[in-house]
Amino acid sequence: RDLEARAQNEFFRAFFRLPRKEKLHEVVDCSLWTPFSRCHTAGTMYASDSYICFASKENGCCTVIIPLREVISIEKMEDTSLLPNPIIVSIRSKTAFQFIELKDRDTLVENLLQRFKEVNSGNPLHCNNLQNNNQNSLAFGSMCTLGDDEPACLGTEASQGRERSECEKENNYLLNAEALRSDFHQSGIPGLDFGKSREQIKESLWDDHFVEYGRTVCMFRTEKIRKLVAMGIPESLRGKLWLLFSDAQTDLASHPGYYVHLVEASMGKCCMATEEIERDLHRSLPEHPAFQSETGIAALRRVLTAYAHRNPKIGYCQSMNILTSVLLLYAKEEEAFWLLVAVCERMLPDYFNHRVIGAQVDQSVFEELIKEQLPELAEHMKDLTALASISLSWFLTLFLSIMPLESAVNVVDCFFYDGIKAIFQLGLAILEANAVDLCNSKDDGQALMILSRFLEHVKNEESPLPPIGNHHAFFSDDQESSPVTEIANLIHDSYEKFGDHSVEQIEHMRYKHRIRVLQSHEDTTKQNVLRVVIPDVSILPEDLEELYDLFKREHLIRCYWESRSAVSERHDPSRPYAEQYRIDAQQFAGLYRLLSPWTCGEHTDLLAHRTFRLLDENMDRLIEFKGLASCLDVMYNGEMNEKIKLLYKLHIPPALTENERDSQSPLKNPLLSTSRPLVIGKSNGDAVDYQKQLKQMLKDLAKEKDTKTEKELPKMSQKEFIQFCKTLYSMFHEDPEENDLYQAIATVTTLLLQIGEVGQRSISLGSGSDEFTEDLQPEASASDQDAVFTDTVKTPHKDSQPSPVTEGDWSVSFEHILASLLTEQSLVNFFEKPLELKPKLENAKLNQYSLRTNGMSCQSRSEHAKPSMQ
Repeated sequence: RDLEARAQNEFFRAFFRLPRKEKLHEVVDCSLWTPFSRCHTAGTMYASDSYICFASKENGCCTVIIPLREVISIEKMEDTSLLPNPIIVSIRSKTAFQFIELKDRDTLVENLLQRFKEVNSGNPLHCNNLQNNNQNSLAFGSMCTLGDDEPACLGTEASQGRERSECEKENNYLLNAEALRSDFHQSGIPGLDFGKSREQIKESLWDDHFVEYGRTVCMFRTEKIRKLVAMGIPESLRGKLWLLFSDAQTDLASHPGYYVHLVEASMGKCCMATEEIERDLHRSLPEHPAFQSETGIAALRRVLTAYAHRNPKIGYCQSMNILTSVLLLYAKEEEAFWLLVAVCERMLPDYFNHRVIGAQVDQSVFEELIKEQLPELAEHMKDLTALASISLSWFLTLFLSIMPLESAVNVVDCFFYDGIKAIFQLGLAILEANAVDLCNSKDDGQALMILSRFLEHVKNEESPLPPIGNHHAFFSDDQESSPVTEIANLIHDSYEKFGDHSVEQIEHMRYKHRIRVLQSHEDTTKQNVLRVVIPDVSILPEDLEELYDLFKREHLIRCYWESRSAVSERHDPSRPYAEQYRIDAQQFAGLYRLLSPWTCGEHTDLLAHRTFRLLDENMDRLIEFKGLASCLDVMYNGEMNEKIKLLYKLHIPPALTENERDSQSPLKNPLLSTSRPLVIGKSNGDAVDYQKQLKQMLKDLAKEKDTKTEKELPKMSQKEFIQFCKTLYSMFHEDPEENDLYQAIATVTTLLLQIGEVGQRSISLGSGSDEFTEDLQPEASASDQDAVFTDTVKTPHKDSQPSPVTEGDWSVSFEHILASLLTEQSLVNFFEKPLELKPKLENAKLNQYSLRTNGMSCQSRSEHAKPSMQ
């Protein structure tokens, strides 16, 4: 049921081309009085947050879009046999819409009035004006009843509105008050008189149409208006009708001063988007005189920069400059901005970003339409990908980049009225007109030449504008003459031959192909991530692929199962491939429990969170796949020293927090006494005195320090060392060699505790103490011992990472710990035994969901238990 509602909502927004935020509330069968036909037309009413829309049952017969901000009253009329359950919706242009045969009318009207009040509450000035202009309107009076203290509030809003208006007047000198076409209109050119007379005829036809069907956004939209649009909108009306057809007019009226403030906030700021905009400014219709002057260039810069500031997810993409240039020719600067918003965010969703998902989806739909409508061409060109690639610019720039401007603006007229359907059908008409030549073409290059030459010779003989060459065209000079095609005839053919596809059919195809395109993108992302990670790890590629699937699944489970945070926080397609999917600490802990070979019972979660903090280098509480893969690679495939280094890092900041460092130590074994003499056992039964073993260890460490170039790890304090030992004890639990490992770690721990105490004592007596030197290593040179112990207890080098250990405290270094562990064969065997990741992956695939379910149920039980405990 939810999926059906969502699909219906998507269709509603696509059909009427409304903002994505619009939520459909009611769908009601009804009839609407249509004065042009002098009867009631059967259809469906769609009511959403901010709109009342109507679509006739007969496709194309009549549609109406009524923004609630245009409404002044919603009234129930007397129910009669001729007019069952009627309501009247009156709008500001002194027009009323009569709906009849509405089921559950009372509830519907109540809901409409509530949403109408909410819309107007966001615009109290509008509400106040309407009340003054409609004192006798009972419906409006009932909806906008004011309390004793509210008129003062409205008066304040009015004064604030006047201040805003004055502020805007001061700032508007920066903006173009008129369309650029009017400032750069070329007149007196021979041969344009015929075009002007045709314009006058068109204007007269449109004036007659406005009288009968309305001239606002609430006009009746019928097949007659579609025919007028297909003929080409008059130059004088083009900008205004684009605003009405796209409903950008509503956005403009709803956001007074918004564009001015955006311009002020965005101008002068430098970012990647502004750099790209500056680079493309002089490539935008350079053949038009409006963009050969600073006036046009400055207006284009302001609109593009303001939009990039408004919508940083899109920012700026190539082809937006060409579209915006044309919008500025026919609309005022602020109007052009809202037209751009309508195109990018409603009419061509997901087109203008670095992945152009929306354009790729429509390319796939176009391929399907070619197979369906032009089977012979599809049969000849087995791979339609080439045609789709050629036609990509048709969709991205609405033919503005590959067709003469005076012809392309007619295409834009159809696009603003019919949406993407107009581009699909025009593309099919172009391919049909060139089908024979395309079938005879030898390769993709020749097909591109055929289509490019055809599009360059699409003319508009009725245009009052002088011909303007296309800077973006594929060819600039023809070596052979090509026949001229009239744009009006091409558009007429597109409607006659390919105009039978409904919006619902196109949206259904879009949904189907969107899944395929997204899956293709996901596969590409996956392959690129693996390509980046594989060289840095020793995990088998097939295992790494399964690990990536688990990582992504964990991301999706959290995003769509537990919607505590926005999906965009964890999935950002604009980031590099390896950083697109990210998981938080809780998700990482789940994967750690499933995949890590270092399981420590109850200690496992603690170790998982320390590992997460270690990998979260930028401290944004999210990590990428590469971090998880590199961590598991060390655990499964690393050398012993790499594994010990990872364990060491997990027990010093930032992985180890202050609270964990101060936790109670579990180490109470008498084996850890530092006062008893220590003898290290060997496999052949011989015994080596600890003093000699330690002397050799120090010599080896001193030599290693001389050759080491990587950054030194901070020293480990006694509290951190105790946590380190606790982890080792937990790791050995239930191991087949558990007893030997416990004895070995007890021996090593005792040795390291003594080393730390010796170092601590040396600080209190002086780093060059003769007593310490003679006591521990009479045979060792001072340089050998100082190389280790002085570094252990003295202040770190100025270039090394600051140590949390204060001077004179107990401490041991990573080198001490590694060398001590190497003296015990059972510990060496434990850390060097081969480990298999594949069984863990297989188990994780089976238990990933169950682990999440159990975790959620446990969390739920604990939350219910808290009140009872209190």
